[in-house]
Amino acid sequence: MKIRDASGWTMFIFGVMAFLLGTLGIIRPELQLSMLGFEVVDRASRASSDYTLTFMTAASMASVNVGIYYVLAALNDVKIFYRWTVPFRGLTFIVFTTIVILGIAPLKFIGVPIWELTGALATGIALSREKQK
Repeated sequence: MKIRDASGWTMFIFGVMAFLLGTLGIIRPELQLSMLGFEVVDRASRASSDYTLTFMTAASMASVNVGIYYVLAALNDVKIFYRWTVPFRGLTFIVFTTIVILGIAPLKFIGVPIWELTGALATGIALSREKQK
């Protein structure tokens, strides 16, 4: 198990980042909300029907899992998985950018789709160059 090329490194780096940010969101969902530009309300002030922190914890757990998938794919050189991620990360960019433009998410949230697009482009370019070799 080792990383063999640039596309593997793009997957590994994204995976580690997703894992770490997901772990942060599990431990401190309020900090994650703040980083994403959402208003942070004190836990004691939240209504019993406010599941914001539950949702943030669930989304963070998904990020931890995705991070692990990416790291394992990179360590095992699962190129088909790399290729599958490129268009779906592009789709994520489109959806998340749209919710910022529509005002559903705050402007600071734009960092998430930019991160996804950057990763998709980096992996896609690396795969393309490796295929040419």
